[in-house]
Amino acid sequence: MQERKDLWSVGQWMTPNPETIPPDMSVRSAFFKMRLDGYRHLLVEEEGRLVGILSDRDLRRPDISDEPDGWNDFYNLDDDYEVRYVMTREVKTVTPQDTLEKALKMMTEHKFNALPVLDKTGKTIGIISSHDLLHAFLKALDDAGDFLRNKKR
Repeated sequence: MQERKDLWSVGQWMTPNPETIPPDMSVRSAFFKMRLDGYRHLLVEEEGRLVGILSDRDLRRPDISDEPDGWNDFYNLDDDYEVRYVMTREVKTVTPQDTLEKALKMMTEHKFNALPVLDKTGKTIGIISSHDLLHAFLKALDDAGDFLRNKKR
């Protein structure tokens, strides 16, 4: 496990050891893995290297079809259709030492709901999601409330 800098670092709030899948997994298998295991994001690795991220939203994109009337491809859950065709390839990442503020800025700027967390060697060690950031925000609000309550005494 990476050294965690402080309470407000990515490493403190990330989910460690995230589930990964290969790019040649069928979209159908990935869909059911997400659904059955409760994931909203799966990291895509090939030969131990991060090559993409798949979100539940990627599986619902109407733009996965090249046809103008591709609305019926809304869920293309064919066993022959692979994750590599719908995953996000240009993945933005953070390190465990990065601040939550940096992760939050990246997520809002790019409209992501999760970021892979890589160590110094580029190995995937975690994922930080909007859900994780909400937990951190709750902690910050609780701490601020404690401070204000104690200040009034």
